[in-house]
Amino acid sequence: MELDDFARSNAPDESADRFELENSKLLDVDVEGSVMAKVGAMVAYTGDLSFTGKSSAEGGITGFIKEKATSEGTPVMEVGGTGHLYLADQGKEVQVLDLDADEEISVNGDDVLAFESSVNYEIRTLDSIAGISTGGLTNVYLEGPGSVAITTHGDPLVLTPPVRTDPEATVAWSGTASPGHHSDHTISDMIGRSSGESYQLDFTGNEGFVLVQPYEERGVGQQ
Repeated sequence: MELDDFARSNAPDESADRFELENSKLLDVDVEGSVMAKVGAMVAYTGDLSFTGKSSAEGGITGFIKEKATSEGTPVMEVGGTGHLYLADQGKEVQVLDLDADEEISVNGDDVLAFESSVNYEIRTLDSIAGISTGGLTNVYLEGPGSVAITTHGDPLVLTPPVRTDPEATVAWSGTASPGHHSDHTISDMIGRSSGESYQLDFTGNEGFVLVQPYEERGVGQQ
């Protein structure tokens, strides 16, 4: 391929969308004002942008988004100004979701890539899932209106309750779904209690959805 043709074929696409996928692994955010993004995810930017502080889904806008109840957490930053912000995270697939007002999604903190400043966010710990991890399971809850970008290892699968999922493969669930936990001692006897399959997230009812990925995030579900 000629050099000029290569440059043209891989140039950014122009659209009216604020969150646009340049490809399955690269997000282009058209910043006009401010947006929240995962620290370390910026691969390039154009225009006049500033990167300030660390924000948190726990206790307002100071501290960190926790990745999991058993790890140190995922810091996020506020990006302000006017320009284009290009984000990626370890070659993971990027999924863009548009939340209406009062729509909510719960996401593993390490899988949050970016969200609009209009989105409300906070950390919540599900103490009822005591078998999954010490102290329960900690997730980031994002409430619309606004766009949210999350990441998955590979193409995700969206399931409708009732369903049980491996916590190490569970990325997110809609606000209308709420998990309990289920212990499968038969699986524990076969492969050991340290495996995520021995403890499952148990989504009952028939509302909402659960998003899983074809990959296990080691650490979730282990004791």
